[in-house]
Amino acid sequence: MKKQLLIAALAAIAFHVNAQQEATGVKIKQDTIIRSLPTPLPSLPFPSSDWVGSPLVGVDATPPNYPLTKLLGLSKSKVKIYGWVDIGSNLSSSKHSNAPTSYNLVPNSIVLDQAGIKFEKQPNTTQTDHFDWGFLSTTIFGTDYRYTTSKGIFSDQLLKHNNKYGFDPAELYGILYFPKVADGLIVKVGRFISPADIEAQWATDNYLYSHSLMFTVDPYTFTGVQGTLKLGTYWQLQGALHAGNDMAPWSNSAKPNGLLMVRWVSKDNNDGLWGGINSLGSGDYTNQHDDLQMVVATWGHKFNNTFHMMTEGYYMWQKHALVGGTVNNGPGQSFYEGVGPGALIPGTTNAVGVVNYFQVYFSPKNYLSVRNDYLNDPQGNRTGFATKYSSHTIGFVHYFNNLIRIRPEIRYERAYADGITPYDNGTKKDQYTAAMDLIVRF
Repeated sequence: MKKQLLIAALAAIAFHVNAQQEATGVKIKQDTIIRSLPTPLPSLPFPSSDWVGSPLVGVDATPPNYPLTKLLGLSKSKVKIYGWVDIGSNLSSSKHSNAPTSYNLVPNSIVLDQAGIKFEKQPNTTQTDHFDWGFLSTTIFGTDYRYTTSKGIFSDQLLKHNNKYGFDPAELYGILYFPKVADGLIVKVGRFISPADIEAQWATDNYLYSHSLMFTVDPYTFTGVQGTLKLGTYWQLQGALHAGNDMAPWSNSAKPNGLLMVRWVSKDNNDGLWGGINSLGSGDYTNQHDDLQMVVATWGHKFNNTFHMMTEGYYMWQKHALVGGTVNNGPGQSFYEGVGPGALIPGTTNAVGVVNYFQVYFSPKNYLSVRNDYLNDPQGNRTGFATKYSSHTIGFVHYFNNLIRIRPEIRYERAYADGITPYDNGTKKDQYTAAMDLIVRF
């Protein structure tokens, strides 16, 4: 009898423990779901598996252990060091310059677009019980430095010398994570990438080799303080105070600007919206440098496991600007002759841009991307030519493995105003290019 009672008691205890474990497991699972929705897109082959609007609170941002990380014995460390090399070439109908196209500026040649090195430690934002911290540094060398250069940070390479190659410490910030503020708060302090766009500054993070015209002429980096607040499962709020687009706070052109952006994802995670005010201040063009004011919105939509798209639109403006925007005082080079100050544009200048990316997934190693892009630069402040533009690009991306990929593409673009010829140093109305780059991670 005692033996039977003992067996019954043990069975009851086992049942209770099992029930508690199951309940805890469900709770953990529910917390995980509430903390972060599953990514809507495959991690390969696309450069990002989530909708835009980073950083994402509650998502593990730790990078993989790339070869350099392993070589340095940091595989088990929270600190990671890694990088990439991006070499590109193009065949163009232009002979001297592909501008206003960016990121494959030099026609009919092979160039080092960017060699990048990252040094980072990401805080753990998937947990909610303790404060954490981190940092990130990204430095690039190559022809692409001219697009991320910030006045006051080694900017003489571009703004005084118009060098073909240069380097830029484009990201350098500390990260603070406060789990008890709402559903988590990430604070960045330092120089960071403008958060608004579909497209990315780094070759490894962009759908295609070249960039849309609208991306070419909008803000690239900010320096200041940025906070990203998680509000439940589907919402994030981001605010910042920065010194203006592509200016160090200590430069003689810097102006205080605010940022306020909102991110929302649908319950099925097939739609994501990201938009708001990317930069808002006085908007006064000062000491030969832009102070771009910008409202922007991006919509991402997943049709099914094969097709998805992203669409972005913006409106930008500033006051008392010059034709061509920020002044490059360097000597004219065949690949870029748009140097020296342009004419003053009285009053307010503006620009409107829209781009759509449509992706077709084939396998973890292959996808097709179709990009259609529209830019209206009515006073010529952004490109130096008062006209509307369109560009149309088809690209195919192939991964040989997780470290090596190629991105061939074909592109046609043109200007529409009568008598306006922006291409090939102001001699052509349109431009054809066939281009490809090779990205190797290390």
